[in-house]
Amino acid sequence: MSEFLQELEQDPFDAEEFVERVAWRTTAGHCDGEAFDPSILHTAFEHTIKDLQILYENMDKKCERLEMICREEEKTHWDKITELQDKNKAAFGTFQELDEGIDFVATKVVHLGDQLESVNTPRARAVEAQKLMHHFADFLNPGPSVMGVLSDPTRLYEAADVIQKLHLIAQELPAGKFDKAHHRITLKYDEIERALIEEFVRAHRADDKVKMREVAGILSHFKGYTQCIDAFIEQSQMGAFLGSNIFADILPLCERSQKVMQEVFTSPEQVMAKFVLNIYHGKLQEHIQSKLNDRSNTDKYLRSLYDLYSRTMKLSNDLSVYKMGSDSAFLNKLTKNIFARYLDTFVNVEARSLKDKSAAILQRYYDSKNHQKKHIPSGGIHELRRDIQAKIGSRANINFGPAIENFGGETFLSEEVAINLLQETKIALQRCQTLSRQSDLPANAVQIFDILLQYLCVEHIDYALELGLQGIPLSEPKSPPEIYFFDLVRQCNAICHLLEKQFIDSVVPLVVSTPKHGICLQKKKDQMEQMELKLHNGLERSVSALVGWVRLILQSEQKKTDFRPESEDMVIAMATPACMKVVKFIGQYVEKVRDSLDGKNVESTLTELGTRFHRAIYEHLQQFQYNSVGAMVVICDVNEYRRCIKEFRVTLLNSLFDTLHALCNLLVVVPDNLKQVCTGDQLAGLERSVLMNFVQLRADYKTAKLINQFK
Repeated sequence: MSEFLQELEQDPFDAEEFVERVAWRTTAGHCDGEAFDPSILHTAFEHTIKDLQILYENMDKKCERLEMICREEEKTHWDKITELQDKNKAAFGTFQELDEGIDFVATKVVHLGDQLESVNTPRARAVEAQKLMHHFADFLNPGPSVMGVLSDPTRLYEAADVIQKLHLIAQELPAGKFDKAHHRITLKYDEIERALIEEFVRAHRADDKVKMREVAGILSHFKGYTQCIDAFIEQSQMGAFLGSNIFADILPLCERSQKVMQEVFTSPEQVMAKFVLNIYHGKLQEHIQSKLNDRSNTDKYLRSLYDLYSRTMKLSNDLSVYKMGSDSAFLNKLTKNIFARYLDTFVNVEARSLKDKSAAILQRYYDSKNHQKKHIPSGGIHELRRDIQAKIGSRANINFGPAIENFGGETFLSEEVAINLLQETKIALQRCQTLSRQSDLPANAVQIFDILLQYLCVEHIDYALELGLQGIPLSEPKSPPEIYFFDLVRQCNAICHLLEKQFIDSVVPLVVSTPKHGICLQKKKDQMEQMELKLHNGLERSVSALVGWVRLILQSEQKKTDFRPESEDMVIAMATPACMKVVKFIGQYVEKVRDSLDGKNVESTLTELGTRFHRAIYEHLQQFQYNSVGAMVVICDVNEYRRCIKEFRVTLLNSLFDTLHALCNLLVVVPDNLKQVCTGDQLAGLERSVLMNFVQLRADYKTAKLINQFK
């Protein structure tokens, strides 16, 4: 039974597992087919079931006994609760009776107190008035004062109370008769007031906050209460600003002093406000003026101004946790007052400094290149004049001077210079955001942005583009063109991305939601459009120079015998030297275009180059006649052109050269199949005149009467 209890009390209990254990113990783990006796297992299960039944009955009886005990304990508990409730009611009744008795006695005491006060107050006032009359009579006497309380240093607090009241009375007396008494009271009033302030200072030095609070309470009724606050401020700041970092000293000083103010003064908020005011218009203002007096180095001056203003604003923010009256902008006003004369002229100094630094950055760069900037005439008339001079000079052998100067591949455009200009502008915009008034911030940001556009876009990028345009070879070059304009495009592209990022990150947040936002966008757009126009013109002229050189190669090196050899017995299935030279030349600039441009500009430029290249090849091939061997040669050439054009990765160009290849096939097909080829998929969409022009290039055009194939 004990084993059953242990197994049945397992949590969680699994009945199937219990049956399995019983079966396993009965068979001792042997369940072989021949040795297994089911009757033994049956008997074991019957005994187990009987044992479980007995166990169940025992547990049921035990539960009934426990339930009975629980019911008896519950009845006893409820009886105790009923008894306690009765006692609580009796105690509550007694409490009400006691409370009513206390209220009755309190009413009697208050009534008695009012009666005593009504009798005592007039009497006390009369006694006080009598004392004051005696003191006043003493001041009316022409001789020295004989009243001990006003002359005894040990009774300073009592004397202060007397003289303060006498001083108020003296203010109401008519002039003339009591002038001498009024004068003597005033002198004594000032004397006691000074003594109280000295007492306050001694208590402050001794760190006796109890005496400080007592003296401050007395002085709060005197005219010189502000002198007490001034003395507290002076003593608190004594020896506080000995380090070089005044900002690190102010906050701990205010924390220490604020705790003392809370214990000493009845209006600590007003004292704290005056304490901070004294620091700002005293030590802090002197420190700032000493740092900003020297404006000979504008960059150092601006960095100091930004640093001091930022640290002062942070200090004000840290001090804002202390209550200083009802004016929430008190600390900001103090800061503005200190920096007002510096902030009024800030943007002019910033603009002048940014111009000087930008000009110096550019000058250092051009000096490093040994280059002297020069005026470059631009416009359509200048370009036309250059082209005419070049053409006349080449044909008439007249030297008009160097029409093209490429400076040995130097672009005079530097990403490092651009980054330096952008960094200086970013710093200027950061200072502008911090130091500008909110109403002036957009206009100041536009002024700084204008300087960036002037020196980066106009003085640097635009100048480099003008030089680059001047260095592009003519469209009819007499020597292999060296085109460095693609390098210029790559650099310009990278710089424009940097400019756009800085515009979004640094300029837009300062002008957004203001009219200046649209102005900045328009100015940037105008500069970008001017650069894009010059870049477009440069790419256009570069493509023209490349295609012009291709035409010159084909004209000078392609021989008529290449496509109509004298001997037709020997077939040479390879491209001509002129073709290979053209393919090599074009291939090197395809990669340069990919490195220099990005996005759709790559496809657009390569499409334009490939289209003109196709036109040049097409027109070139129509200048020759082809026999059967020459037709095979020209097809080899076109195949080379096709392989070259695949590097462009432009579907349109592949289609153009596939069509050109199909047209060249018209030069080799037998006359009987000519009509069928012309109506094929690649040539079916072409005009009849285009097909005729190519068929007429065959050497057997007339002898084979190929014209009849098109009737």
